[in-house]
Amino acid sequence: MDKMISYGLPVTIFREGDQFVAYSPALDLSSSGLSEQEAKRMFSEAVETFFEELIDMGTRDSVLKDLGWTKTKGKFQPPEVIRQSVMNVMVPLAA
Repeated sequence: MDKMISYGLPVTIFREGDQFVAYSPALDLSSSGLSEQEAKRMFSEAVETFFEELIDMGTRDSVLKDLGWTKTKGKFQPPEVIRQSVMNVMVPLAA
């Protein structure tokens, strides 16, 4: 792709065993790596591939709208993160 645009996406980094995972609810997309830096690098590559596929399939607008993105003045904007926090919840135990 020769034309590029930059977006500020909310990304959460967490650890699963020996892997670091980068996840963004704005795209419902994640990647992993053996370090935080590798997870971020892999996430950037996954986002680029994701958008290339959306453009190739002609589904970019509908998919982004389904993910909560809005289009203003011809440019899509990801959903705004209001707050990220840890919330304690009660769940049933297995019998």
